[in-house]
Amino acid sequence: MEKQVNRLKTVIYSLRYAVLLLFFIFFGVTVNGQSTPQNITTTQDTIPVNKPLDTVPAIQQSVDSLKTPTNLSAMDSMNPGAQSADTIKKVVSGPIILEKNKKYLLGGISVIGNETISEQSILIFSGLNSGQRLKIPGDKLSSSIKRLWSSKLFSNVDVFVTKIDGDAVYLEINVRELDKVGKVTITGLKKSKIDDLQKEIEFQAGSMLTENLITTTENFIKDKYREKGFLKTKVTIDTRKDTSFPNTQDALIAIDKGNRIKIKNITFHGNTALSDKKLKKAMKKTKEKGITRMFSPSKFVEDLYEADLDMVVELFQEKGFRDALVVKDSISWNDDNTINLDIFLTQGERYKFGSIAFLGNTVFTDQQLQSILRIEQGVTYNGKALNERVYGDGTPESQDITNTYLDNGYLFSRINAVETSAANNTIALEIRIIEDEPASIRKVTVKGNDVTNDHVLYREIRTKPGDLFSKSDIVRTIRELGQLGFIDPENIVPDVQPNFADKTADIEYSVSEKGSSQIELQGGYGGGTFVGTLGLSFNNFSVKNLFNFKEYKPVPRGDGQNIALRLQVSKFYRTYSLSFSEPWMGGKKPKGFNFSIYNSSQFGFDPFTNDVDKDQLLDIIGASVGLSQRLKWPDDFFTLSTSFNYQRYKLKNYNISSFDFSNGVSNNFNFAVNFGRSSAGPNPVFPSGGSQFNVLLKLTPPYSLLDDRDYTDLPDEEKYKWIEFYKIVFSGKWYSPVIGKMVLMSNAELGFLGHYNDEIGAPPFERFYLGGDGMQTGRFDGRTTVALRGYPNSSLSSQTGGTIYNKVAFELRYPITLKPSASIYALTFLEGGNSWNEFDQYRPFTLKRSAGGGIRVFMPAFGLLGVDFGYGFDTIPGSNQISGWQTHFIIGQQF
Repeated sequence: MEKQVNRLKTVIYSLRYAVLLLFFIFFGVTVNGQSTPQNITTTQDTIPVNKPLDTVPAIQQSVDSLKTPTNLSAMDSMNPGAQSADTIKKVVSGPIILEKNKKYLLGGISVIGNETISEQSILIFSGLNSGQRLKIPGDKLSSSIKRLWSSKLFSNVDVFVTKIDGDAVYLEINVRELDKVGKVTITGLKKSKIDDLQKEIEFQAGSMLTENLITTTENFIKDKYREKGFLKTKVTIDTRKDTSFPNTQDALIAIDKGNRIKIKNITFHGNTALSDKKLKKAMKKTKEKGITRMFSPSKFVEDLYEADLDMVVELFQEKGFRDALVVKDSISWNDDNTINLDIFLTQGERYKFGSIAFLGNTVFTDQQLQSILRIEQGVTYNGKALNERVYGDGTPESQDITNTYLDNGYLFSRINAVETSAANNTIALEIRIIEDEPASIRKVTVKGNDVTNDHVLYREIRTKPGDLFSKSDIVRTIRELGQLGFIDPENIVPDVQPNFADKTADIEYSVSEKGSSQIELQGGYGGGTFVGTLGLSFNNFSVKNLFNFKEYKPVPRGDGQNIALRLQVSKFYRTYSLSFSEPWMGGKKPKGFNFSIYNSSQFGFDPFTNDVDKDQLLDIIGASVGLSQRLKWPDDFFTLSTSFNYQRYKLKNYNISSFDFSNGVSNNFNFAVNFGRSSAGPNPVFPSGGSQFNVLLKLTPPYSLLDDRDYTDLPDEEKYKWIEFYKIVFSGKWYSPVIGKMVLMSNAELGFLGHYNDEIGAPPFERFYLGGDGMQTGRFDGRTTVALRGYPNSSLSSQTGGTIYNKVAFELRYPITLKPSASIYALTFLEGGNSWNEFDQYRPFTLKRSAGGGIRVFMPAFGLLGVDFGYGFDTIPGSNQISGWQTHFIIGQQF
């Protein structure tokens, strides 16, 4: 009933204009029927009302009017073809005669039809002011009407001439306001999905309600769910007047997603050289329905499907079928609401490469370019390989002719591969090169750093003013900035601005800072005691502003230094540590400096009564100071770091199972050298390429070889008064892209703890503890904890720790999100390792194996958090049962 009433109102509303139109027709006929005075019938400078070419009658809107039909939206109304130059209507009873090319004085402007928008606002939009002169019709009036339309506030705009008084003209602006969107209600989805959708669409309360807004909103929602496989999504937007507010309509958006449409069959027609199986495998995002499609669902997404068709053609071209193409494809529906895809192909004939000539090259020889191209005459044609080796494969490490020129300064060079002949199915090629002149870098700038000082970023930039342009230097700069820890590696954007006139280029790096400080504040009860922890880490600290209290926001920041403080206290122990590092000591060269001090006190306690005896004490005091240097040989990814380390172990009535005395002091003074190379990146949290390896050598002076004492029968407090050992640890990680964003991390490790004197043997400190999460908390005895998931912590080493171990691991990682606020990735792993007490027991291929999966979450304020579920396939030493499932929680470290 309500719809019928609304239709009746619409008819009556339309008849009003019909009656008005008839009135103007009658008026025009009446005027034309009157006698025209002789003194104006031949006047050339006036516009008589009886001449249709020179007048603007109300019925000639198709020629002289900017009036838009009421059923058009504001966007439609802006179409120039839908409007004429001016709308000028005479509303007086007598004729208004306008002189051609005469500028009238605008005597006054009135506004009618407005309900919520003030008259003053409309006049401002129009740009018309009393006292200005304008022609009627003319450009100023036309521009004024267009401005009102472009405001997107009105569904109709008319301008009337109401009066002429000598040289003065009076106008009336008649508008009809667009309705606004009031309350928006969405149905058909879960509440959480509705909340997300309301944030995404432009259909918001307060928006101007137009047909264009309705249409674009419907299309947006349909496309959104079609991308998820809901091909039959229906969206209906109904509006109704809100009687509480003028010019307002509430809206109901009804969504019916329907069922997710899956692909039942993919059938290829016309392929004989390649099997359907290979072609289906080439389609990465378009898969058939099946039980094996857990990680590649069989939904149909048109854009992804089109891209997969290109992949099919590319596969044919890789096999020599240069002319292969998809002739047509079709979709058919099945009764079970699935679809079939039929793809019709033409293969063409198989081609091979013929002669390859290089033209225009003077910087590189033909032999050098051929070594990059790596395509020999007579081999099967491969269009993909040709494009990648001439123009690049899109990766930073691409080895191709174009990037070779760009890396050597030839920013303005142009390389084109041209097929000059295809006779006898043999493709002859010319690689045409225009080298031009090398380009130098004129200016380098950085923007987006609000906290970090400019010099911290500029010292990591490899593109310097005056240097030759190099694309590889830009790629390296992105990696170095991303490795800082306080710059988001996913949002480093270089903008190269070439200047062809003087053969230079400006480079601007746009960066986005992320939180780099971490805080750990926690308390808990466990093991019969309360444990409190306070940890502070500032990764972009500024020591020089330590006493400049204006820079405390909340601490002085911006110089790239690191300072960390940690305190942990419980009933049974307490630990303190402080560390500081400066990556550019002196600010001139990448020579790092670091030091740390720490203290750990552990008290004796009775595990049955939880009583603490503070007369039983193990107190460890330690300090370390080190220097590091970036090397230029073998390449500038290498670093060399050295450190001097000292630990003092004081035992007071405290028993340790690894040696026999309970009172005394042991000293550990050692020198450590670490030689490493790291090209992994660009994101330090989720490296997608490159590698990392380190060789650590740690040794003490050979005290026992410098005196003549017999250590065979000495008590432990004498043997270990000054600990002596040498320790070698190797670790290597390689990051290899697999498919899309998936990355394979391969890891190998080997460690050995040796001694100088067989009479003393290996020390009770600095040993290897294998198994579990690999975390080391509150331990300052120099031990190396090695993760091996699927087994309890340290369960794969003896109680006193091993002196040798090795481990291999493979981990597949996939990023869920790499946003600055939180980087999240999932992983699965296979790994194996073991440890031994003596070298003669070493069996490198007798490994404890495990597999499982997990997730990592990196948040700048809390560091790395994660959980792993691992299954140990082998028995734990001392037990006859396999380890089975183990859960590991990861805090603050990365495997």
